[in-house]
Amino acid sequence: MAAQRAYTTHPLVLRRVTVRRVEEVTPRMRRVVLGGEDLAAFTRDGIGHPGFAAPGFDDHVKLILAADGDVRAALPAQLPHGIEWTPAEHRLTRDYTPRRVDLDAGELHLDFVVHGDGPAESWSAAAREGDELWFVGPKSSLRLPERLDWIQLVGDETALPAIGRFLDERPLDVPAHVLVTVSDDAARQDLAVRDGDTVTWVLAEPGDAAALESAVRALPVPPGEGYVWAAAESRALLPVRRYLQRERKLPKDRVNITGYWHREEPAAPVAEASAEASAAPAAPAGIPSPLPWLAARAALQLGVVDAVADTPGISADALAHRLGVPGPGIAVLLPLLAAYDVVVGADGSELRLGAAGEELLDDHEREEYTGHEADVLLALAHLAPALRGGTSPWRVASGATLHDTVAHDAERYGELVEECEQLVFLLTGLTADPLWEGVGTCLLTGPGSASMAAALDDAGRRPRLRIAEEGVPAEVLRGHVPAPDRIDWTGGPADVAVAAKALAYRTDEEAVRLLMRLAGWTGTAVLVEASRPDGLSPHAAEAALHAFTATGSPLRDSAAIAALAERSGWRVERTVALGWGAEATVLRRD
Repeated sequence: MAAQRAYTTHPLVLRRVTVRRVEEVTPRMRRVVLGGEDLAAFTRDGIGHPGFAAPGFDDHVKLILAADGDVRAALPAQLPHGIEWTPAEHRLTRDYTPRRVDLDAGELHLDFVVHGDGPAESWSAAAREGDELWFVGPKSSLRLPERLDWIQLVGDETALPAIGRFLDERPLDVPAHVLVTVSDDAARQDLAVRDGDTVTWVLAEPGDAAALESAVRALPVPPGEGYVWAAAESRALLPVRRYLQRERKLPKDRVNITGYWHREEPAAPVAEASAEASAAPAAPAGIPSPLPWLAARAALQLGVVDAVADTPGISADALAHRLGVPGPGIAVLLPLLAAYDVVVGADGSELRLGAAGEELLDDHEREEYTGHEADVLLALAHLAPALRGGTSPWRVASGATLHDTVAHDAERYGELVEECEQLVFLLTGLTADPLWEGVGTCLLTGPGSASMAAALDDAGRRPRLRIAEEGVPAEVLRGHVPAPDRIDWTGGPADVAVAAKALAYRTDEEAVRLLMRLAGWTGTAVLVEASRPDGLSPHAAEAALHAFTATGSPLRDSAAIAALAERSGWRVERTVALGWGAEATVLRRD
């Protein structure tokens, strides 16, 4: 059996509420109580939506604001089962944790830290009875492990709503040990503690990483099985994550660390800026240099970041010896790493991780430099010859298609499967579709198969499942799909086949071969793919080039999917918009 899933998903609904009252919880915290018909089940534009649900203590909703004040123009499009973030130049979004949800009273309580002039804080400061607010979410709720002996709740002032809600509602009946850093004693709140609980308040400036780490290290470690939940400024949490995972060696399913906000570094004085410019390699105006990325990649591949993390104060000579790298090689790399704050200690006598180095200890962060996506990025060095030759940069760089590569590489295919985990939040529109009526057997293929199986479970759909993958992909999916023993791991006849992100790493020719293979097993197929860039992504403009690098085709829109279907003997019956740029294309064979 697969491990318990960490999250429960919820339908994504755009809701409108209005301000009922504003309360001052403390001089540092303002509570806005919101209400409205959209918190109950409602219908808009002929589409029915379920009532608001936020059962988790650290759930978050996405508030939608507008820099120019025109909030209506910033709203996403509501789909029957999801949200499409259409382009909106002045849209601003901020995530907030519900402090209290009272559906009997039709109320949602949001707490805002009074600490600056951000858009959400500014909105809360001006909020008056009757003012409207639009939000989306939550998209999921954290599932805590079932058997625990204690929980530690760590955070700064922004974490107080989640911590307060946990203590009020007690999703776990175990002792809670609370640590909160506050910038002023006036930020302290009365919390619903019980016998056996502990609360520690620490005075520290917002985002003070050293103070937060020191306070966490000072917490006693209770006996038994525990869980640590932490939320604060993102960089301040980096040494906390390192301590919990590398020193206390807590398993990943016993730690949840979330950056609630990002501190913007003040602009450097001219003299300091000049010194930094002279230390770092120059780049053409407006075009960032690739050197920081390449240096960070080398540091991770060699083990520099992990070695310095494990042995703070290590010398350059000792580091070279430990890694088996000649001293002159380390000497070439260290100045670059110091210039970009990966390490500190430029003279090499006592090396420690800088802020950028701490970030690189996070698995998701390091994937950007050493994982599959990093290799795709490196293939762009061959963009010009690929464009001339009408093939993919990946194929020029490696001599093989991306599909051929990942099909024989468990680590790469595993990364594709993990990337597809976000699909489970988008598949409600597909699992609710009438095509499932009478379906007894479903054939799955592609790295999104595990997410599709989970989405069917969430929707109460229980067809017999087959997975049409072999070798490495099948073995990887066995470790991710819920209840793998119930699945037939051979391709064969089915009422419907779902190819979940199976085309995203295939060339057009490979895609046609897959579709023809599916045609031998079923008369109905569904292709789940991204057909347009995610409107909230800061990298939306790169989506087409990224797809071309991998497959030799730009991001495939509906017309491109239809052309592939026609080549392989299918016809497009319809498309189901899933949100975030994803679509499910339903194919039929005559």
